[in-house]
Amino acid sequence: MKRTVIKIDEELCNGCGNCVEGCHEGALQLIDGKAVMISDLYCDGLGACIGECPVGAIELIEKETEPYNEIAVMERISPKGERVVLAHLQHLKNHGEMEWFNQGVEWCRANNFKLDLSKIGDHAAVKVEAPHSHAHNHAPEVHSKEGKGMACGCPGSMERDFRAAAPAFSPAKAPQISGMSELRQWPVQLHLLNPAAGYFQGADVLLASDCSAFTHGSFHETFLKNRTLAIACPKLDSSKESYVEKLAMMIDESKINTLTVLIMEVPCCGGLLQIAQAARSKAKRNIPVKLIVMSIKGDVLSEEWV
Repeated sequence: MKRTVIKIDEELCNGCGNCVEGCHEGALQLIDGKAVMISDLYCDGLGACIGECPVGAIELIEKETEPYNEIAVMERISPKGERVVLAHLQHLKNHGEMEWFNQGVEWCRANNFKLDLSKIGDHAAVKVEAPHSHAHNHAPEVHSKEGKGMACGCPGSMERDFRAAAPAFSPAKAPQISGMSELRQWPVQLHLLNPAAGYFQGADVLLASDCSAFTHGSFHETFLKNRTLAIACPKLDSSKESYVEKLAMMIDESKINTLTVLIMEVPCCGGLLQIAQAARSKAKRNIPVKLIVMSIKGDVLSEEWV
């Protein structure tokens, strides 16, 4: 499968080891004075290590590789102790990857690993005995850097899942607020999105042209509500093949339920539907695709399943 992982420029790497500390999944090691990715299996593609590199030797790329495996990560890092596991789970939570987070917690429960989740949020604490066997055969403990809410290199592309932090309002007391955001995650640009992100799992996805949100006055309430968003421009973006791959992964790997394509009436916008249809043809699963065409004045001209 094709997914986002890191790439290290060995010539630029100065062997400082900051990225190794920043990688809570244990995907990086220092070998012969250079940072080395030991297995794509452990790389979550969220880029925590990028912000730790002082010489810019790390970048995110898309490549054919094995799917990220949270269980394999937990088995690898658990001998390093509770602090490393907590740093790893905090990292997942900061990026809104609650499915992987829950897999890690369940692994701890199933393997009687001592873990106090109250240290990373409002989750119930899990306190059981940690395994002690062969812990000394693994690498030294990697210490996380506390207090960094944003570990990625680019603050604007950090993934955030707004659903987990949504306030609990009582329907009887909730104020009637017009224009509330229905956005469920960040980022939203298809080029930046990880198709395996937790907020795509079983979701109804809205693939909207860049201009559409600025054209329709009630975009959030009419089109975005209860959907996970991806935006793209078929005319200006240069990643069309990558877009097809990402959408196909959403269909097959994240098992999205439906895909709604929202485009403008202008001819160039039709390319977005072509990308969606190419992704559905490439995918092994067949999902419903709805096309909504909007005028440049914001009127819905047509709406149909295609």
